[in-house]
Amino acid sequence: MTSVYDVNAYDLLARLTQELKEVGDIKPPDWSKYVKTGTHKERPPVQEDWWYIRAASLLRRLYIDGPVGVERLRRHYGGKKDRGHKPEKFGKASGAIIRRLLQQMEKAGFVEPAPKGRRLTPKGVSYMDRLAYEVKLAAGVGELEQY
Repeated sequence: MTSVYDVNAYDLLARLTQELKEVGDIKPPDWSKYVKTGTHKERPPVQEDWWYIRAASLLRRLYIDGPVGVERLRRHYGGKKDRGHKPEKFGKASGAIIRRLLQQMEKAGFVEPAPKGRRLTPKGVSYMDRLAYEVKLAAGVGELEQY
């Protein structure tokens, strides 16, 4: 059986982003146009569909890491903060964005609360496995044409 581990992450995230746009419960809030994604960033994201890209990335991260809390995800999506002449320090990502996305995915039925954070539901796991299978098939067609 094909899983998330068997396919290229970029191809899976691109396909998952397109699929999540069709899910009715996952929508960017009004404030998402103006907000930075963390304290380490200077400007808001340039991409129009960054909300769906982050949602796809969160689903993949939940699949790989199992039960994960918001703080651990904030560290994962954080980065170096430019402080001018002073040395750079680590800045966490926005917890509000991660929390809102997890709440929306809970409402869609992909995520459920766990004792230590949140984890994928069986529906979420099968959704990710199905998309991974489709991505692998699409990549496999190109490989077969070479021979």
